[in-house]
Amino acid sequence: MPVNDTLHNRDIVVVGQQPWDTGIGSNCKNIALEFSKHNRVLYVNSTLDRITLLKHRDDPKVQKRLVVIRGKEKGIVSIQDNLWNLYPDELTESINWIKSRPIFNALNKVNNKKFARSIQKAIHELGFKNIILFNDNDIFRSFYLKELLKPSVSIYYSRDYMLAVDYWKFHGEKLEPELIGKSDLCVANSTYLANYCRKYNPKSYYVGQGCDLEMFSHPKDKNIPADMAALPHPVIGYVGALQSIRLDIALLEYIAKQQPEWNIVLVGPEDDEFRASNLHNIPNVHFLGGKDPSVLPAYINAFDVCLNPQIVNQVTIGNYPRKIDEYLAMGKPTVATATEAMSIFAEHTYLASNKEEYVTLIAKALAEDSMPLQNARREFASTHTWENNVKEIYKAVNEILLPA
Repeated sequence: MPVNDTLHNRDIVVVGQQPWDTGIGSNCKNIALEFSKHNRVLYVNSTLDRITLLKHRDDPKVQKRLVVIRGKEKGIVSIQDNLWNLYPDELTESINWIKSRPIFNALNKVNNKKFARSIQKAIHELGFKNIILFNDNDIFRSFYLKELLKPSVSIYYSRDYMLAVDYWKFHGEKLEPELIGKSDLCVANSTYLANYCRKYNPKSYYVGQGCDLEMFSHPKDKNIPADMAALPHPVIGYVGALQSIRLDIALLEYIAKQQPEWNIVLVGPEDDEFRASNLHNIPNVHFLGGKDPSVLPAYINAFDVCLNPQIVNQVTIGNYPRKIDEYLAMGKPTVATATEAMSIFAEHTYLASNKEEYVTLIAKALAEDSMPLQNARREFASTHTWENNVKEIYKAVNEILLPA
């Protein structure tokens, strides 16, 4: 009997790293919005910590949190029907610099109690009962929330390999496995991360990834951008931040030198390593800089083949590559580095394991592109919706809720 992929009339508390007023895209916000279609949802911002207060006191976002902490404004803000945002009314201490694990754990528990106290007041005010706790990768601040809030179901959501980041690595190496292990279930947006969670909790599920693809699947502007108009084809392109921790500079240099008749177009802001790289001295490599997101579909549309030249490391190996969906939503042939997370795209992309394969597969992508292949790519990308993503989360929850 198939597991039910719906969840109705439940009260869900969402905690995580990204506050509602973040200026960047957020998986967690999109998931909360989808939850709220049939359930009541309290989306909890991270607490204001002391170092952030000292360094950024004049920031309007910090000021907003301060007035709530001082009791001058209510912390609960209605976003829309069934969805509320909570600004916690407690200030927490900045403790991640402490290397003594016993001292860190003791202070982290104090921070967790403050955080839980704010959440509990909001739960009471909103009349939430029998809550489901959804934790988006918040290892430290939410470590004890299962014990403190006593949810009916606790979910840990893994969408990045956090331990590859210095901030999380030292204490996270011990605490994240413990948090995964004591959660009722774990859900992950890549097969790599689901397998990682499964080491510590057998109730770990791959639930896919939602994407907002409307601007790519139905682009408003298909004209070739002015700064690409003079470039002869074929054009092999990448759109996104040019960060050496994620992208293989040597690979790009190899492709450009092996095939000087191909124009390699890189659209996005560069980090220091990219700015200093030899790529700037290769005549068929073109850096076009950062662009407003609204014009990115026009650039992708002008590419003959799209690239995701990832370097394989702990930061990249488990990440769901959302840009692949953007490329495929426009029907574009795409060549990317073969990783476990990319395995779900294997039927619709060309996956290269080394620099030689990259050149071979780009040539193949150029040679065999066709309307049927383009349509198949578009159709595949269209299945990666937030609705389908949340349905998979609901399936995992319902498996837990089923009587043994």
